[in-house]
Formats: sequence, structure tokens, C-alpha cells
Amino acid sequence: MTDRVVLAYSGGLDTSVAIGWIGEATGAEVVAVAVDVGQGGEDLEVIRRRALDCGAVEAYVADARDEFAAEYCMPALAANGLYQDAYPLVSGISRPVIVKHLVRAARQFGASTVAHGCTGKGNDQVRFEVSITSLAPDLKCLAPVRDLALTREKAIAYAEKHSLPIETTKNNPFSIDQNVWGRAVETGFLEDIWNAPTKDVYNYTDDPTFPPVADEVVITFEQGVPVALDGVPVTPLQAIQEMNRRAGAQGVGRIDIVEDRLVGIKSREVYEAPGAMALIAAHRELENVTLEREQARFKRGVEQRWSELVYDGQWFSPLKKSLDTFITDTQKYVSGDIRLVLHGGRATVTGRRSEQSLYDFNLATYDEGDSFDQASAVGFIDIYGLTSKLAAARDVRFGNGVDLGTGEL
Repeated sequence: MTDRVVLAYSGGLDTSVAIGWIGEATGAEVVAVAVDVGQGGEDLEVIRRRALDCGAVEAYVADARDEFAAEYCMPALAANGLYQDAYPLVSGISRPVIVKHLVRAARQFGASTVAHGCTGKGNDQVRFEVSITSLAPDLKCLAPVRDLALTREKAIAYAEKHSLPIETTKNNPFSIDQNVWGRAVETGFLEDIWNAPTKDVYNYTDDPTFPPVADEVVITFEQGVPVALDGVPVTPLQAIQEMNRRAGAQGVGRIDIVEDRLVGIKSREVYEAPGAMALIAAHRELENVTLEREQARFKRGVEQRWSELVYDGQWFSPLKKSLDTFITDTQKYVSGDIRLVLHGGRATVTGRRSEQSLYDFNLATYDEGDSFDQASAVGFIDIYGLTSKLAAARDVRFGNGVDLGTGEL
């Protein structure tokens, strides 16, 4: 029986050429798998037909937009997932859902190998292959660009020689990855980190320098998940799509950073994530209202570690699953409304309300009706500062007290 390879297929030049390239190099039949995670562009049926026309023996297409939004974007929102406190893991959270469909197709069509179009310098090769072997340890992995020396020049020459139904002359200076959670842009002139991004880099966001009239939106959450916008019920996918539209029109969510790749190099990346960044801003503020102080402090460290694991391709790892359990538990009371004003590249919280709120007006107020017993503060300060007081007394005793200097006050 002829061996089969399942290929993560985008419909573009490189993966279209990879169908025949893999067949010639390995003798295997190629099954093309296209997964829609909200990246836009061509219709899935058009992509499926192209895969078959380029030599695939089977073409598997999946509309995974709702799955991606509910099972991958929402956990990222609950974790306030930001790598290096900036990047909302646009690519990091999409790879696991694509891999799930790749493995499903490998089982369905009897393939022994899964192939992807990543290079040997980036994070995605790790994300794909670690996720594949985490779900199916028996499957082998293949990267035509990395393992079979499929360069851009060779891809163009191959496509023209075999008259493949794919555009070969378009010259895009950037490498772009996008889905409903955001858009990642790299390479080209952006590799000089002194160069500022030009207007043609952006697609999801309008220029925040000349914004339209401010847009006010009320986001309703239930247990950390947005369920309504301005009182209109939404699914997770609809919430992201609508916030992409509204926040994007205000230029919210533009990110330009030099980040630490898993492979050890630093890389300049430009991201657009209007919906993700606006939703994270709202979600964080609702947590400020509803999470107990020590739980909230501990969660910040968990969020950073969670984001690092996801960035590093460890979505299916034991530690990430354990952190998911903690994060899910913290969302029990994260319900209520957040009012956001979107304007000029910023998403600003201007109001919050929740039946599960830990904010007590009578304790917080300095006006009439204050229920806080200020007399209890004296004893609290004595006990709270006792260890520091004892340590300071010891320092004085051994001549190590704080030098207050000789200057006049």
C-alpha cells in the first residue's frame, strides 16, 4: 500500500508546490488539509479544488472558526494571554486547532506522516510538530521547506514547469499569518528594527492618528466569556468579529515588538489584534472587580507562564493543562458588564458593574456612610510591620542601621 502524507494546506504557492514535491521526494500520496480559523481570503471549496488540481489524492477542508473562537481564543482571553506582556498569541493558539484536524485527517485517510510548510528558523515548526506528537506519538513529521529544500525560487520554477493553477508572480515583501484573533506580519524591510511600519503593513486596523468619533461599547461577560455586546447576545466568534470591526476602525491593537523566539533568536514582529486587545482590556478590568486579591496576584504569574507555554508550542502539555484548571476556576465569578470607549488607538474602560463584585461602596467611600472601622487600622499596622521592625532593631544593634546622612532637612 502506498504511504500517505497529510499536508497542512493554505492554498498558496509553497503548499501547492509541496503536494507534488513531497510525492516526488518520498513516493507518498498527499492528502491536503485546509482549516479555516477566520483567516479570510478564498473560499474553502476553491482551495479544496486547487489542492486536487495540484495532485492531492484527497482534500479535507474544515470550517473551524467557531471551534477556534470557543475552545482556543476564549481560554486565551481567560488567561489574558500576552507573550512578553504584548503579543496576544495570534499564531500560537491557532496551531493546535489546525493540528487537531491534521491528525484527524491522518487517521481518516491512513497517513503515517504529517507535513507543514514551516521553515527551520521559526516557532511554528515546533508548535506543529510538538502538538502532532502530543496527540499522535506514532505519526512522523515532515517540513518540505526545511527537510526537502523547497525554496521560494524552486517553488516558482516547479509551479511554472508543471502548469499548476496558482499565482507565481505576486511579490509580497512580508510573511503574513492571520486568523480571527489577529494578524502577524514579519520579514521584508521590517527586519531592520529601526524602520517604522508603513501603511501597507496594516489590514485589520485603520490609522489611529485620524480616528472617527469615539465608539462606546458595553461588553457583558459570563464566567469570563463575552456573551453580549451592547445587550445583543453573541457567540465567542461573533464577539471577536464585531470587536475586530469596531476596535479596528479606531486603530486599536497595533503592536510592534522585538520578541524572543523559542529557537533562540530575536525577531521583529508587527501584530494587529483589535478585537483581542479590546476584549483583554475589558476582561482584565472585570477581574479587578471580581477576583480576590491573593488569587488575582497569583494568577498574574500563571498568566505569564501560560502564555510562554502556548508561545513555545506546549498547548497539549501536562503543565499547560494544569494551569488551565486553575484559570478556569478563577473565572467562576468573572461575570458582569464593562463599558469601553474605543478611540484613537486606545480601548479605555470607563465603567464596570457586576453582581459578583467584591467592590463594596460603603467600605471604599470617604464620605458619609463609611462602614470601614478606621480604629482597627492601628493594630493591623502594628502586626503587619512587626517583622520589619524587629529586623530594623537588629540592624541598629549591630551597627547596620540606615544612614540618614548629615544634610539639613
